[in-house]
Amino acid sequence: MIKLYYWPTPNGHKITIFLEETGLEYKIIPVNIGTGEQFQPDFLKISPNNRMPAIIDQAPTDGGEPISVFESGAILWYLGQKTGLFLPSEERKRKTVLEWLFWQMGGLGPMAGQNHHFSQYAPEKIPYAIERYVKETNRLYGVLNRQLEGKEYIAGEYSIADMACYPWIVPHERQQQNLEDFPHLKRWFETMQKRPALIKAYSKAQPFTSRPTITEESRKILFGQTAQTLEKQGEKP
Repeated sequence: MIKLYYWPTPNGHKITIFLEETGLEYKIIPVNIGTGEQFQPDFLKISPNNRMPAIIDQAPTDGGEPISVFESGAILWYLGQKTGLFLPSEERKRKTVLEWLFWQMGGLGPMAGQNHHFSQYAPEKIPYAIERYVKETNRLYGVLNRQLEGKEYIAGEYSIADMACYPWIVPHERQQQNLEDFPHLKRWFETMQKRPALIKAYSKAQPFTSRPTITEESRKILFGQTAQTLEKQGEKP
């Protein structure tokens, strides 16, 4: 059994996609990031960066005590190794999958995330910041589009790289991107949309997708934390 600490964000969707693709038994434990549940001491024990998703594998392959894993890319890597699925054993193919997994973690996710923040959530609309991240998101779409030319999936065969990237392309309209400008990416995106496991994974989000209005309080929770404020929270009885 995999315990999945989850909220329906792009990073959360990555893990439900993998779990649905493999049929691993799992239980969703919601972590409402809008109300600050990600800062609870019990959650920080398994996710010290106070971000979801995180998992606890109650039946690790070494037969030992349950293993916790945080960071969505590390979770995909761990689960790929655990199951032997969607992470090739052949060195060169494996290398390519990991390159594109890390590309998403270090590039597409952070840049699209800043795009979302300055376009959707920032209390002050800063034209320079919006333009900067919309353009960088566009550049990254172009990188992925070139990689997908002549390939059905990012690394050739379907892998954790596709699972990592797809949820960050889903909100392409919010990111001010037009998939018509990226024909190979568009074709891949439409192929991914039809996978039964992805459809099922996104259905798991439905109970949690009532998007709350961003209030001043929730804005502070989501975007206003510092090391000092987190230390004070930890001191509360």
